[in-house]
Amino acid sequence: MTAALESDHPQEREWTTEDLDALPEDGRRRELLDGVLLMSPSPTRMHQSIAGLLMAALDEYCPDGYDVTQAVGVRISRTRYFIPDVLVTTSTAAAREPSRYEPHEVVLAVEIVSPSTRSIDRVLKPALYAQAGIPFYWRIEIEEEGLVVYTYKIDPVNEVYAQTGRWTKFVDTGEPFPTNLPISRITPRRV
Repeated sequence: MTAALESDHPQEREWTTEDLDALPEDGRRRELLDGVLLMSPSPTRMHQSIAGLLMAALDEYCPDGYDVTQAVGVRISRTRYFIPDVLVTTSTAAAREPSRYEPHEVVLAVEIVSPSTRSIDRVLKPALYAQAGIPFYWRIEIEEEGLVVYTYKIDPVNEVYAQTGRWTKFVDTGEPFPTNLPISRITPRRV
């Protein structure tokens, strides 16, 4: 992710979520980190396939009271805004048909690590999601042996995530709701 400008002239102040709302709907993925505008390169086919398969699979396990979606932003603060690859929210929040969620409405944020976002997905986003109080975080890595899903649960006192699993065959968790998800279900076909 790199800092990006909409023109050759930077803003003379920090970016806010209100500034993002004023930008055109042009399909660009824009996030904010402490008032700095970040833009990601377009995701790969593999990345998008994993996100779509995961969303569909989680939706099958998802009980009433929750909703599964992908690539909808989370407004952490006026100057922090991130877009998880897949997220689980409360069904009450989803009923609003939001273009972005507040952190207290998000139950699980999932990031699929890409070469250009390794540090952000492994270090920065989990730290800020935990500070914002999002109870669960999953990180999906594409490794030589296949996909690996790392699951985390928040320690609300210290506002950090503790790892709850490293899954290579099945994601078998009881939180945020019971799943016994075969990794093969979220692994795209190789072309």
